[in-house]
Amino acid sequence: MSNYEELVRGAAEIIHAEELKERLAGDRPLRVKVGFDPTAPDLHLGHTVIINAMRRFQDAGHEVIFLIGDFTGMIGDPTGKNVTRKPLTEEDVRANAQTYRDQVFRILDPERTEVRFNSEWFSAMSAADMIRLASCHTVARMLERDDFEKRYRGGQPIAIHEFLYPLVQGQDSVELRADIEMGGTDQKFNLLVGRQLQSQAGQPPQVIITWPLLEGTDGVQKMSKSLDNYVGITEAPNEMFGKIMSISDELMWRWFELLSFRSIPELEGLKKAVAEGRNPRDVKFELAIEIVDRFHGRGAGQRARDGFIARFRGGQAPEDMPEKSLPAGNEGLGIAAALTGCGLTTSNSEAFRMIKQGAVKIDGDKVEDRDMSLAAGFEGVIQVGKRRFARLKVT
Repeated sequence: MSNYEELVRGAAEIIHAEELKERLAGDRPLRVKVGFDPTAPDLHLGHTVIINAMRRFQDAGHEVIFLIGDFTGMIGDPTGKNVTRKPLTEEDVRANAQTYRDQVFRILDPERTEVRFNSEWFSAMSAADMIRLASCHTVARMLERDDFEKRYRGGQPIAIHEFLYPLVQGQDSVELRADIEMGGTDQKFNLLVGRQLQSQAGQPPQVIITWPLLEGTDGVQKMSKSLDNYVGITEAPNEMFGKIMSISDELMWRWFELLSFRSIPELEGLKKAVAEGRNPRDVKFELAIEIVDRFHGRGAGQRARDGFIARFRGGQAPEDMPEKSLPAGNEGLGIAAALTGCGLTTSNSEAFRMIKQGAVKIDGDKVEDRDMSLAAGFEGVIQVGKRRFARLKVT
């Protein structure tokens, strides 16, 4: 199995594959750039697909550049948006950037990661420099980008500064002399602009590798907090383990390919074992253990597995469930407000829906009355579905 195949496994597109193979066969480490705009401080497993790819390049001896787009973050990436995106403040960018660094170093080796901020070069640019950069691309080419084209035809506004975003991202590749730039499939246009600007600057144009958007726990839509089909990398081990175990057997292989650090031959061996009769659940245990260990330390995955088996085979509640204290009103605390206040549902309407489905329990007893109230002094365990628990005290 070649090094190339391991490095690009699961990739959506490579521009151009032969160039990449030639560079990998060379005698110097390649500079691999990935840019992150610090727009949301909490990462989920979908975000880690590309970070895992960075780690594979890192382990192969290449130079990984983790570029924090503190300058581009204040422009606002318009990718995939049908309206102008609100720029971040400098305070937002600084706070989110630090959180990103703390989280990505759970995967990347901090000693072998070059962390850069694109304000290093853009803050020194003059207005004349920015005008020269803007002259490197045409409005017609910008309107070839799908989201810009749709907004233009739909009569929706496109701010001038949004046209600067792909140019600024591309200029990052020039400044960093990137050999490879990686991004999501939705970033392809921006990455191609980087190739163009490097060619105009007399540099060898970067190879582009795009990565697919990971399907969430529902196996249908991309992982997203708004769709509640995500696994957050800072979630408690038991919660993380339970969510991973909830995915389908078919989706498990997709997650193995994009999230696991097992080699391709190892994954082929697991597939063969399942085909020969091994229980897919036991293979899924291995995936869940690996991921929980990655974010919570060695041994955390096995402990979460033991807890999972105890809960769902023996009907026990987890020992390390979150604890919440909520105030009672004049008529007590409504069950829907209790569920939402404990973070077990995202809204009262979802809480009512879960009650109707018979998915809500208090101390193991099913709740059937949506108008139920908990009086001051109540203490007990409330549960939604098989995986969400909280210990509640009503004051």
